[in-house]
Amino acid sequence: MLRGRDKELGEAARLLERARAGQSGVLVLRGEAGIGKSALLEELVRRARGVRVLRATAVEAETSLPFAGLQMVLRPVLDRLDTLPGVQAAALRGALGLADAAGTSRFLVGLAVLSLLSELAAQRPVLCLIDDAHWLDAASADALLFAARRLAADGVAMVFAARDAFDAPGLPELRLGGLDEAAAAEVLAQRFSTMASSVRDRVVREAGGNPLALIELPAGLSPEQRAGREAMPGALPATDRVVAGFGAQIDELPARARLAVLVAAAEGSGDLGTVLRAARALGGGVADLEAAEKAGLLRITGASIAFRHPLVRSAAYQRAPLGLRVAAHEALAAVVDAERRVWHLAAAATGPQEGIAALLEETAVAARGRGAMATAASILEQAALLSPDRAERARRTTLAARAAVAGGRTEQAAALAERAAELGGHSAGLALVRASVAFERGTPRGAAQVLADGAQTILRDDPGLALTMLTMAASNAWPAGEIDAVRRVARLAGSFAGPTARAIEALAGLADDDHANALPALTALVAQARTNPLDDALARIFVVGVALFLGDDEAVAELAAADVIRCRNEGLAGALPVTLHALAHAQLMAGRHRDAAATVAEAVDLARDTGQSHRIGQLTAITARIAAIEGGPEHGSDPVHRGLFHLTFGRYEQAFREIEGVSAVSAAPDLVEAAVRVEAADRAAGAHARFAAWAEAGRQPWAQAVALRCRALLGPAGEAGEHYAQAVRLHRRGGRPFERARTELLYGEWLRRARRRAEARSPLRSALEIFDRLGAAPWAGRARAELRATGESAPDGPPADALAALTPQELQVVRLAAAGVSNRDIAAQLFLSHRTVEYHLYKAYPKLGVASRQELARLV
Repeated sequence: MLRGRDKELGEAARLLERARAGQSGVLVLRGEAGIGKSALLEELVRRARGVRVLRATAVEAETSLPFAGLQMVLRPVLDRLDTLPGVQAAALRGALGLADAAGTSRFLVGLAVLSLLSELAAQRPVLCLIDDAHWLDAASADALLFAARRLAADGVAMVFAARDAFDAPGLPELRLGGLDEAAAAEVLAQRFSTMASSVRDRVVREAGGNPLALIELPAGLSPEQRAGREAMPGALPATDRVVAGFGAQIDELPARARLAVLVAAAEGSGDLGTVLRAARALGGGVADLEAAEKAGLLRITGASIAFRHPLVRSAAYQRAPLGLRVAAHEALAAVVDAERRVWHLAAAATGPQEGIAALLEETAVAARGRGAMATAASILEQAALLSPDRAERARRTTLAARAAVAGGRTEQAAALAERAAELGGHSAGLALVRASVAFERGTPRGAAQVLADGAQTILRDDPGLALTMLTMAASNAWPAGEIDAVRRVARLAGSFAGPTARAIEALAGLADDDHANALPALTALVAQARTNPLDDALARIFVVGVALFLGDDEAVAELAAADVIRCRNEGLAGALPVTLHALAHAQLMAGRHRDAAATVAEAVDLARDTGQSHRIGQLTAITARIAAIEGGPEHGSDPVHRGLFHLTFGRYEQAFREIEGVSAVSAAPDLVEAAVRVEAADRAAGAHARFAAWAEAGRQPWAQAVALRCRALLGPAGEAGEHYAQAVRLHRRGGRPFERARTELLYGEWLRRARRRAEARSPLRSALEIFDRLGAAPWAGRARAELRATGESAPDGPPADALAALTPQELQVVRLAAAGVSNRDIAAQLFLSHRTVEYHLYKAYPKLGVASRQELARLV
């Protein structure tokens, strides 16, 4: 019976009830060793009638075995892998070592785990329990956490029990504190009914409410001490006292039994056959393990050994002399499989050994192939430490850093890169790591120079990698405004042929305002990529960035949408945030605000789940611009969006102050309008000249129209009408409806002030219709007031939009369903379970007033 845990047990048990009702829930139970986490999990199992239970207890000895924890969780249901979509089943089989695993994506493995749990829950609710989750190997932790964050309407309850070392950001947590004095006294009274009250009070005080300490501290006392007739030992922290008590019990065993217990502790996984084979090699056997079992230190069940508590294992291993630990690992290395053998050899090593380091590197390569990048990083780090040669140590440390970056372990990568540099590493790979770390930390300034340094060292030996690094450098330097870095990268790119190199050189030309020569080269690169899709992911990202700069929204939409499809089909969740960001930008510029917000919401979730938190600020800039247009609450720190927000509400002084110092060419139109309103037109002339040159060279109709609008605002009043009229004609060729409506509003205002009220009505009607469609209420209010001032009545508001009632994820699901995509394919594309997709459609249909996919397709 659990004492003093009614509140905690109630909260955990509610997960079971939600699972029975078809909903999912996740909980991380946190607490120190012995606080009662495992006992709480056992109570949940007892209550799980009619529920499928999947459980695993992670062990320290397997933290470097890729997907060892996931194997334990899924072992009872591996026969159900055929129910998964083919690509997911293949990824999961590869991760678990059941099939070839070349190039497995770690996120695809997580999606496969999610799909499998959902499939199982379709039969009956699932309770998934992972005890000692802080010992999970990194690959298993990544996969299980990825699935946990996407459980919704699946009927799955997932609980992780862990100490503080387990990192699970974004998941609900329940911290187990110590039992209160009343509950602690009950525990003691049940186990030690004759204990003196003074001793009981001291045990309660020293145990700090830790249930294990409440049981083990008195057990380590003599009968005389428990009765209060002899003094108790000096005070120690509860856990240290418990470990010391376990150690004292181990010390009482015969020498061969102590050695057998050490072998079991060093083996770690609890395989009885392996422990016995190794123990026999050291002169031990079954009788020695039986002695430890009789002492209550471990239990033998069937073919398994389990320590009474993980702290018993810790005490057995930590208190053994080094020589015995080495002997235990050497004996184990001789009887285990190849994957575990290398770890026992490494644990037995008392100094650098190249043979073992090479074996570890081979193991890391295999782990990397299975998608276990973070695990590979740890293995390579160990290999580096065992490398006698300094150059090899630097090389392996650099490889570890690269694997850590790929595995989303930014801080580990940074520390490894620093260590590699101290060892004399100066490779291009190290430069890639340092630049990636800077970017992942959201501090990319200077990363371009690091990349250029690395590329310069390999221009002749590895030109392909050099150009890749220069492309990365240009992609970092240009948006950061590092003009000197752009020029240097362009000089290095001059030794290469092809449109990518010419585009990099063109960026340097733009830095000198040479739009006429630079933009055609960038345009050619985008056009070629649209005709001949690129295979290299980095090159595709670079081209999309170029299209964004050109203002070629159609190209951005086409290229980004194609890359999103590629990433979804291949399960590349880590690559999606940057591509979805570009797609959301294209949707925003096309006036599809709700779609853009839904795309951003997905990208933010993926960025958070894949360790790319620095991208969240870039992504939320899209929603900040939507809010600025629609007159929603002001948010974000970008001065361009804050300036537009003030423009929306006619606060021209504030808008001008925000935008005046911004150098980005895209800010020029807002600056011009604000400057004219505050009678400071001369202070916007330079920005307008740069924008006009960019628009003329780029040949985008919407940009040329906006340049004419700015010219109308800044130029003589007598010439404004022709500029506005020409701008409106260009806008009709398509692109950026919000900018078109702004031009038409200004033109209508100008015509009305010129007493040409009848002519003013047409552009004002068009502006009003667009502003209403975009949900830009403040702008629509201005257009409506202007239209009424011409003598024409205007409707009070836009017609209701049925899709407005949907959540961002419902909108994404509805769009795909209306396009004829099956629920399972929608689930795979959005990294959800198919039952969650069904749930979203179930919620969306009544909101939209439809009852079938056919009706949905007609509506959407």
